[in-house]
Amino acid sequence: MSLVHDHEQTIPKHAVASAAMLVVTALALTALVKVGVLSREAIPAVTRAEAHVAPAVVRQLTFNDRADGAVVVNDVATGETVRVLIDGVPGNGFVRGVMRGMARERHIRGVGMAPPFTLTLWKNGTLSLDDKATGRSIELGSFGPDNRAAFAALLPGGAA
Repeated sequence: MSLVHDHEQTIPKHAVASAAMLVVTALALTALVKVGVLSREAIPAVTRAEAHVAPAVVRQLTFNDRADGAVVVNDVATGETVRVLIDGVPGNGFVRGVMRGMARERHIRGVGMAPPFTLTLWKNGTLSLDDKATGRSIELGSFGPDNRAAFAALLPGGAA
């Protein structure tokens, strides 16, 4: 009696074919983007401009740290305190987190917190936060309805 002992390990042909097809597809899509057949990405500001979507509500805001750790949100046009964001209050964490990221970007570029941020509710329902000082723009709807609502509450009358 003879036992055949084989150490050859084979990969199923369908798995190899699937992997090869995935690589070919990725390379083809990359090439199509590179030569301009497919657009690179949808930029919301460009898409809104092309569709002639106008702002519904715009508010210029500043965000300033208070000694107790709270963040004071002020309307630049009126000088009004819009909200005081206290750590631990539901909804405040997302706004504080986004603004920490924006402040970090300004710090890296040597820009202080004096220039206002622009919070815009567009007529198509999108909500954006723009920092003209750094050129950074955040589409707030992409973080879900609760987080979008936290920023929408900073608009006059808490515009939706």
